[in-house]
Amino acid sequence: MIADEIQIWTDIDGMHNNDPRVVDKTEAVRQLNFEEASELAYFGAKILHPTCVQPAKYAGIPVRLKNTMEPDAEGTIINNVLVRGKIKAVAAKDNITAIKVKSSRMLGASGFLRKVFEIFESYQTSIDMVATSEVGVSMTIENGVHLTEIVDELKQYGTVTVDSNMCIVCVVGDLDWNNLGFETIAAEAIKDIPVRMISYGGSNYNISFLIRESDKKRALQSLSAVLFN
Repeated sequence: MIADEIQIWTDIDGMHNNDPRVVDKTEAVRQLNFEEASELAYFGAKILHPTCVQPAKYAGIPVRLKNTMEPDAEGTIINNVLVRGKIKAVAAKDNITAIKVKSSRMLGASGFLRKVFEIFESYQTSIDMVATSEVGVSMTIENGVHLTEIVDELKQYGTVTVDSNMCIVCVVGDLDWNNLGFETIAAEAIKDIPVRMISYGGSNYNISFLIRESDKKRALQSLSAVLFN
């Protein structure tokens, strides 16, 4: 027998379209695709663990987030339905470190990126964002336990620079590249905030911006004003 739905009861009425601790007048998102929910959970929405909905996704069982304090509130339903042409929510992930390796040896060299990524793997350190150029690669990590060792090993491949106290802001929704102008709208919302990196195209469901933690509040408020109001 397969369940009709899975219910998760918490102290908030579903997953909100922004961080209510930072932005005023956020609203619960009534429906999310499983992929959208996973992106939001991974990039900061604490109400849901990134992997907890995967078994339900594969079984095709909807997950409903409900508020224990307001049992009659609609909450958020998470299912396999994708609402086309809509941005759903914004989330942020703190304590991010950006590492850049710049080397002329990277130009046209096969195997350079593999060698760089193997250093992170050897220290069991996951990479969140990646951006490359002809002579450099930038990566972000959350786990900085082995940062010193990683940087020391990376220096054998080029000049290494580190930016700490960074934050990843993630815009989530139907962000297929055929949706003209969606990436422009998100970038326009934070046009007055310095952006260290942008990740777009790795997923059909998010655009990620790397900014300073000190700019996080301003970025989230501006994104809410532009995307949801």
